[in-house]
Amino acid sequence: MLLMLQRTLAAALALALGLSLLGGWVGPAAPAQAQKTQDTLVVYTYSSFVSYGAAQAVAQAFKAQTGAQVRFVATGDSRIMLAKLITERDVTGHPPADAFIGVEVNDLGTAEKHDVFVPLSAKDIPNLADVPPEIQFDPTGKLIPYEHGFITLVYDSRKLSAAQVPHTFKELLDPKFRKQLILEDPRTSSPGLSFLLWTIAQFGDPSYLDYWKQLMPNILTITQSWDAAFDLFSKGEAPLMVSFSTDHAYDVIVNKSDRIRVLTLNGEGYRTIFGMGVVKGATHPQLAKELLNIVLSPEVQSQLPETEWMFPANLNATARPIWWQNAVVPSRPVELPAAQVSANLKRWIAQWVKTVLGS
Repeated sequence: MLLMLQRTLAAALALALGLSLLGGWVGPAAPAQAQKTQDTLVVYTYSSFVSYGAAQAVAQAFKAQTGAQVRFVATGDSRIMLAKLITERDVTGHPPADAFIGVEVNDLGTAEKHDVFVPLSAKDIPNLADVPPEIQFDPTGKLIPYEHGFITLVYDSRKLSAAQVPHTFKELLDPKFRKQLILEDPRTSSPGLSFLLWTIAQFGDPSYLDYWKQLMPNILTITQSWDAAFDLFSKGEAPLMVSFSTDHAYDVIVNKSDRIRVLTLNGEGYRTIFGMGVVKGATHPQLAKELLNIVLSPEVQSQLPETEWMFPANLNATARPIWWQNAVVPSRPVELPAAQVSANLKRWIAQWVKTVLGS
């Protein structure tokens, strides 16, 4: 266990050092007239959006359309970055960013409580007209969806065969999976939070805590971010991980491999939707709206399947057949009502911390 903790800390440190380099990434150089500081749009987002997501395509399109630069600040998962935005705004009295990309649906209550964003409509974001109502999760219109997907388990087919893997929540408790599962912390990671909510949807409140007590012997480690978890999984530290239902498509297309397989426990997957918004008090609100409209454009949306590895929000977006053939859609999507999550999230996480971490 000590060796694993040392490895986990080393991986987290390496990730932090890497993200510190990516965190202030600035898009392509803009024309001379747009090089002034006041023409640089600051966008807070999550680390993977910059490291291998759609950031570069968005920056290029934004420069071409507006002549301005965009500076992406990304030093952690989406939950960390939202907390960073709120804290820095409260300390300085002014928001540090103009826009935010990556507020997960389960953090809608946090964004609303802290009054982070301004209302938007199709008049502000014309491409919003091509986003289906069923994934527009914010009734106030402050956060608009740009991608969605499903949280599932994935497994390493080099270590476990299809006949050996768990197919239900109950089977995941089998002692043969002792120390075989990598999870993300729900306090800092959106996939980690979605898995926690999935267990609540499955077992109810407070019975989900009993499930977690039984699951603990099978957990190898709980990482702060999805990136750190996937790094450990990729290195073969454990054969099971909480991740996305599109991971198999990623493995097939990028790695030319069939190693990563998707597990839909009980035939389910927890729906996750990511939104973006214009920060209240932004220095450049109009430029922020233009950037969000670019993110929702069919051109950028069509890149999300193979950069973000998520389902695009715009109905006019396209993806290659190989992606659709390998991206898994669970037969029974699960999602707790946003109002229920907002009302109970703080308590649920506190109970999880006490039960799992003992603090």
